[in-house]
Amino acid sequence: MTHIQSILVANRGEIAVRIIRACRELGIRSVAVYSEPDIASPHVRLADEAYCIGPAESSRSYLQQDVIIEAAKSNGCDAIHPGYGFLSENASFARAVTEAGLVFIGPPADAIETMGDKTSARTLMIKRGVPVVPGTESAVQSPEEAERIAAGVGYPVLLKAAAGGGGKGMRVVEKPEDLRRSLESAQNEARAAFSDDRVYIEKFVIEPRHIEIQVLADSHGNAVHLGERECSIQRRHQKVVEESPSVIVDNDLRARMGEAALLAARACGYVNAGTIEFLVDRDRNFYFLEMNTRLQVEHPVTELVTGIDLVKMQIRVAEGKKLPFTQDDVVFRGHAIECRLCAEDVRNNFLPDTGVISMLRPSQGFGVRDDSGVMEGSEISIHYDPMFAKLVVWGMNRTDAIGKMRRALDDYLISGVETTIPFCRFVMDHPRFIDGDFQIDFVQKHFRPEELVQPDADHEIAAALAAIAAFESKSPGPSDERNGQPGAVGRCSPWALQFRAGGGGL
Repeated sequence: MTHIQSILVANRGEIAVRIIRACRELGIRSVAVYSEPDIASPHVRLADEAYCIGPAESSRSYLQQDVIIEAAKSNGCDAIHPGYGFLSENASFARAVTEAGLVFIGPPADAIETMGDKTSARTLMIKRGVPVVPGTESAVQSPEEAERIAAGVGYPVLLKAAAGGGGKGMRVVEKPEDLRRSLESAQNEARAAFSDDRVYIEKFVIEPRHIEIQVLADSHGNAVHLGERECSIQRRHQKVVEESPSVIVDNDLRARMGEAALLAARACGYVNAGTIEFLVDRDRNFYFLEMNTRLQVEHPVTELVTGIDLVKMQIRVAEGKKLPFTQDDVVFRGHAIECRLCAEDVRNNFLPDTGVISMLRPSQGFGVRDDSGVMEGSEISIHYDPMFAKLVVWGMNRTDAIGKMRRALDDYLISGVETTIPFCRFVMDHPRFIDGDFQIDFVQKHFRPEELVQPDADHEIAAALAAIAAFESKSPGPSDERNGQPGAVGRCSPWALQFRAGGGGL
């Protein structure tokens, strides 16, 4: 059993802040890494120590495996937490961390590898009896084979990249004459995104809901599920609103999906926190979709309805400890909803927006949680994901939670960039969402940018006054240039920040 005393957080933004806060509560020293433009970011300021690992481009900073591992070793860290995105589902990174004598706070590399390839994951699930959507067990080898398989499972079919994620290399094919063109397009996109053009075929599920199950497993053979998350409000296969529990999942379905999720986790020797994603059809049949071998963006809704801190559990499991509870101990209370807040112009086809946040007043109040990776003065750049915060609420029931989210969205004041707050407010007001009668095509069917309600004058005036007040109250901070080193910051109160120039970016 390992006693972790210092963790390097190999990420940025709100998830890095989330992990660092958990470390502080556990009395664990935290070390942040950052790219040059992130020098003044909240995760850097909150950490006990921080190291610059390169320029803005992720490929030269947050994706530099050797540099990150060396930063952990040279700073006396015991473990690395990858967060989500970047290197979190990179099996070679997980192996390299372990081989360097450090603890990887996540699943074994073999589990990441097995479940990261959709064809191998699908094959394994079929062998272990986990329900899967009818289709191929392996990638199609030719257009002729694709036509034969599609005719067998019946149209419409779904083409999916074997190494894919985020909707890349995915196409819905409604009729036979479109198959070859769609297959070529999916392969090209998969090759560009993943350097892997393998594509497999599934039956396209009619009126599907995207429901996922959170699992936790330790190295002693214990595993539990923490219920479901409803993730059907999506845009371009990217989740935008999540909630727990789902309105379509009753106790019986939850138990069956939970058992299937645990079966999937055990099948690949999974340890730590992970998520099994399912499609649920209109008759409430469920099918394995994929496994996310990391902490999910939407994990806060599970934390709010179970009272279980998932990041602390990840650390506990990584130390070799047993889960401190059994399945019978998991109790679900109330309802939680999360809205992902992104710097995007919803009235201009969700075009990513860039700029400096000139004013920020997050929502507060009972049952409101703001997981944010920015502050006033933060720059939203083209180099990283446009999500800057997650607004999460908890209510006694779903109606209470929706009302609380409406209020929290209305209270959220931000200027300097366009955001998706108007879109999130649209979702909360839509009758189909309120009734729980929606599928993964909700946005395509119901969202019309021109129908968005314009902000009222009082709200705009409040935002303008807050921005003026924030500007007038600012005082000059410590210089970002010391001893001729641009961006180098010395140790200063109230933060402990250390920068090492040279030495491979450290």
